[in-house]
Amino acid sequence: MPRIDSPARAIARNVLVVAGVVLVLYVIYLLRKPLSWLIIAAFIAVALAGPVNFFQRHMKRGLAIALVYFGLLAIPIGLGAVLIPPIVHQVSDVATNAPHYVSDIEDYVHKNRTLNNLNEKYDITQKLNEEAAKLPSKAGDAAKVLRDIGFGLVSSIFAGVSILILSIFMVASGPRWVEQFIRMQRPEHAERIERTLQRIANAVGNYVGGALLQATIAGFSSFIVLVILGIPFAGPLAVLVFVFDLIPVVGATIAAFLVAIVTAFVDFPVALIIWVVFAIVYQQVENYLIQPQIQRRATKIEAFIVLVAVLFGSTLFGILGAILAIPAAASIQIAVQEYRAYRAELEGAEQEAGGPRPAPEVT
Repeated sequence: MPRIDSPARAIARNVLVVAGVVLVLYVIYLLRKPLSWLIIAAFIAVALAGPVNFFQRHMKRGLAIALVYFGLLAIPIGLGAVLIPPIVHQVSDVATNAPHYVSDIEDYVHKNRTLNNLNEKYDITQKLNEEAAKLPSKAGDAAKVLRDIGFGLVSSIFAGVSILILSIFMVASGPRWVEQFIRMQRPEHAERIERTLQRIANAVGNYVGGALLQATIAGFSSFIVLVILGIPFAGPLAVLVFVFDLIPVVGATIAAFLVAIVTAFVDFPVALIIWVVFAIVYQQVENYLIQPQIQRRATKIEAFIVLVAVLFGSTLFGILGAILAIPAAASIQIAVQEYRAYRAELEGAEQEAGGPRPAPEVT
């Protein structure tokens, strides 16, 4: 006869199960940072597996991995070397020439009757002069801010290096790990698991490559327009557009708004109007022409799922999480599709065999 648990034993078992789940969740919470690094490293490894496999056709795998990761590191280093010196120089010029800029504003205000009346009422230009005179004395505060930024930058560099090292190990040993995992499965499941993993890898690789190409087109187009308009910091602003364009759904709009603020200060309203018109037109072209052509090989996902995935990803991992949200959603969707196909095959096999054996009637 089957053993019937006493109420006390059942309660104790349930308490132990709940305590175990709480303990596991608490450990996951404590390890949330390295776990997030592992997740990010896994997506980087999957995204770079395609270029590594391409170069592996012509060289050893270790050399192919080194070449791909050297190129990955060279991109931010090169951008920093090109963009940081002019930004520092321009910021220094703004601080030094601030009184001169205020003088120009005063001249413009005095020539405009409406602005002159507002200035006499609220004494705006005098306050601007006072703040401009304080800029050189605030160098010490700026140094403290730069120091804090430096500490945060060191922490970010450490996290980035750790993630890259983890992804290198995954790229180098990933195929062997996958092969061993597939060998551990039953023969009737191994083929489907291998196909699922391959579909996920293709979807992630296609999406990441397409997103980079799409963001490059957006950044380059913006750079051309900003140069034509004579906007300063055209290079850094183009890089800003590139980075935000990687964020699905809202990234391009945020970048366009930030650049519009700069254009409003440089040449109002002509440059602002031209930039807004360009941003609106380009986003339509990107949404209905560029993006479908680039991402047509990637797994298609419903717009609602894209938005939810971006919100969850950005909450968990910030900007990088928003970028990786769609590949993660695509991977989950592929896994669900394969599982549903597997269940459909089982039901079809049962019907061909005469259906499941009916349960005996209880008399």
